[in-house]
Amino acid sequence: MKINKKRYGMVLLGLSAILILSIGFFSVLGTADIRSIDVFRIVLSKIPIIKRHISIEDLPASHEAIIWTIRLPRVLLGVLVGASLSMAGAAFQGLFKNPMADPYVIGISSGAAFGATIAIVLGINISFLNISTISIFAFIGALGAVFIVINIARVSHKIPTTTLLLAGIATSQFLTAIMSLFMVMNSKDLAKIVYWTMGTLAGKGWKPLVSISIPSITSMIIMNFFVKDLNIMLTGEESAQSMGVDVEKVKIYVLVLGTFMVSMSVSISGIIGFVGLIIPHMVRIVLGADHKILLPASALVGGIFMIFADLVARTVISPMELPVGIITALFGGPFFLYLLRASKR
Repeated sequence: MKINKKRYGMVLLGLSAILILSIGFFSVLGTADIRSIDVFRIVLSKIPIIKRHISIEDLPASHEAIIWTIRLPRVLLGVLVGASLSMAGAAFQGLFKNPMADPYVIGISSGAAFGATIAIVLGINISFLNISTISIFAFIGALGAVFIVINIARVSHKIPTTTLLLAGIATSQFLTAIMSLFMVMNSKDLAKIVYWTMGTLAGKGWKPLVSISIPSITSMIIMNFFVKDLNIMLTGEESAQSMGVDVEKVKIYVLVLGTFMVSMSVSISGIIGFVGLIIPHMVRIVLGADHKILLPASALVGGIFMIFADLVARTVISPMELPVGIITALFGGPFFLYLLRASKR
């Protein structure tokens, strides 16, 4: 079904409403039984203008701690990570004209995790514009990985699907092997490095969410400035060039922005695969290939999907938790095989 372009605002508004409801719904669910009205009161009590009119003295302090310091920041972080990965995936798929171009598949997530691992092993602790060392190294690692993959995969002026996938998988495996070597040589950092390879939203709190929110949201806003160029490039690079699009500059800008968004997410959550593959592809099937709606819709649906996957991760074998990267891989792995089979046909 292709959506009428005049109605795209209503679609985005509807998805935004679903996302907000999902945030409230998934904040309620968990091992601790807390009523939805109490969750609502706790959140309102933290808003400066409203809090004077809201009293939560009748609620146990543990309920306030669970909602405000654990569940809500975790859900909001899931929204931000899912939105970043999905929008980056949608942009990459449009840029390469390849439905299998995903931050995980083409090695960007592994590159970001590799950069973060180096920062952990070296023990560097500095920040720039409130961006942590781990985030900075993750961005450098992700940028290096995408540069290597694209240059290996490029054949003349084209990037064939097969070579892109092979180059991405090979680069990911190579970087994963180096991270495994770091784990063997630095046993004291073993737990931290393993965390990057599995992906989780547990135990973060507000600080990491605040540290990546402004850079990530800003990057997503800027990415939407390239929707027209991405739409034109779907007709082919030569055609886009003749229509006034500076193809090489657009490629660089979109790649850097997408890589930055992915690296911010990976620096906090670790490697969470296939979100940037599944969500943009499904949204494209339903809403069409117009990036004007595809990018923001992918971000909204990605946020919803991520907090759903995280809910499954923390409740399916309760009281134990699974890394959310396992859940997304269980969804994404078969979907990736389906795309490969479809491409084969």
